[in-house]
Amino acid sequence: MSPQQFSTEPRYWVVVPAAGIGTRMGAGRPKQYLTLGDKTILEQTLTRLLQLPDLAGVYVALNEHDDYWAQLAVSQDKRISPVTGGSERADSVLAALEALAGQAQENDWVLVHDAARPCITADAIEQFCNQLARHPVGGILAVPVSDTLKKVDSALQINQTLDRRFLWQAQTPQMFRLGLLRSCLSRALAEGKQVTDESSAVELYGYQPQIVEGRADNLKITRPEDLPLAQMILQQQETCS
Repeated sequence: MSPQQFSTEPRYWVVVPAAGIGTRMGAGRPKQYLTLGDKTILEQTLTRLLQLPDLAGVYVALNEHDDYWAQLAVSQDKRISPVTGGSERADSVLAALEALAGQAQENDWVLVHDAARPCITADAIEQFCNQLARHPVGGILAVPVSDTLKKVDSALQINQTLDRRFLWQAQTPQMFRLGLLRSCLSRALAEGKQVTDESSAVELYGYQPQIVEGRADNLKITRPEDLPLAQMILQQQETCS
């Protein structure tokens, strides 16, 4: 599938891979179900995503043994469709895309967003979509790297300092046309290629996604110390809104 301009107005769908178990958090449950404020992390994330204007629907990819989703109030939202995810992020995203393909058009936009990024704002999502609306491929939110980066060997000895002028830290959402993303992900997994995010799957086949500068407070919760930081960010955002 080659990138092109489409004559019909595309719809916007959201995919949230939430099948992981979050081992680095060292908690007794998957990290997306840890409490953040008065909701779980996943609920906080979905609350932000559901504010997207003209949202066509949300697909949440869950672990096949998930016992938590049905207990959440948000699971009853008619705009959300749960699907069974896979062992890796790419498998979960592809499962959601396959389910979505039954009711979406090939040229519809799909925004893939991390379940553990609850601090994304509705304004940031809307601006992101507007900037990419006419792009032939799609793109990602990212922030420029601010720290000096060191490349090391297996013994953790530095052998190179990288030029950070051309380095960006990828975030989500990452937004691509349904047909393009589904095709690239499916092909990459079938060929056994490493896929670390949606953009990497698209890049593998010669496409060049666009970077849209995001915000540093679009935090991904990975470790226990990230939870109080995310809580502080959410409180600050509510104060400023």
